[in-house]
Amino acid sequence: MKPFDSETLAKHDGQEDRPTYIAHQGRVFDVSGSKLWRGGLHMKRHRAGRDLSTDFRAAPHGPEVLERYPQVGELKEAEAVQIGIPPALAWLLRHFPMLRRHPHPMTVHFPIAFMMAATVFAVLYLIFGLASLETTAFHCLGAGILFSVVTIATGFYTWWLNYFARPVRAVRIKQRLSLGLLAISLIVFCWRWRVPDVLTDFRGQSWIYLLLVLSFVPLITVIGWFGAALTFPVENE
Repeated sequence: MKPFDSETLAKHDGQEDRPTYIAHQGRVFDVSGSKLWRGGLHMKRHRAGRDLSTDFRAAPHGPEVLERYPQVGELKEAEAVQIGIPPALAWLLRHFPMLRRHPHPMTVHFPIAFMMAATVFAVLYLIFGLASLETTAFHCLGAGILFSVVTIATGFYTWWLNYFARPVRAVRIKQRLSLGLLAISLIVFCWRWRVPDVLTDFRGQSWIYLLLVLSFVPLITVIGWFGAALTFPVENE
């Protein structure tokens, strides 16, 4: 097998009619014949001419798809990326492969919806003065906190399993803002629990309470933006 180093591999990036090569666990494959790799870019996020061993951990398919294409060499300095997975978890992932990628995306929508709803119903209460709207805002806040804990837990799980807990910028931003959002929402929830009329009897401190509730919207928007950037990266023109 022809030996490749990272520099040689990078020259086969599929652009300007160059061959399209990718590496996985030390093996170099020619995927030029795949329509999904046309132009050297796969799914708008994976570029050819690189070692994609880590990327395959987060892919919805396994490395067996590479067996459809010829192996053209070996990556000299490549070492198979390993991660210590407990046997019980390894068994679970083999039998339920969806757990490798989907738990976090499935849960993330719930805290977004409930936290946004808490803000919306609080504002609607201030506009229309219906007590039921303020109560609904409080209930939505409680549900948002509950699902936030689940979502943060699955987020750390996905980060460890698919990204090897690497300091990915978008992930780190999401983590910090998510923990900040959880802390703020807990403060608001406890405040409303201890002072049920914090909005119904509007006074000076109520402005602080309202600003904290309104802060949910920009925090969720930024967290969602970086989450989407990981899943659907936008290429620079």
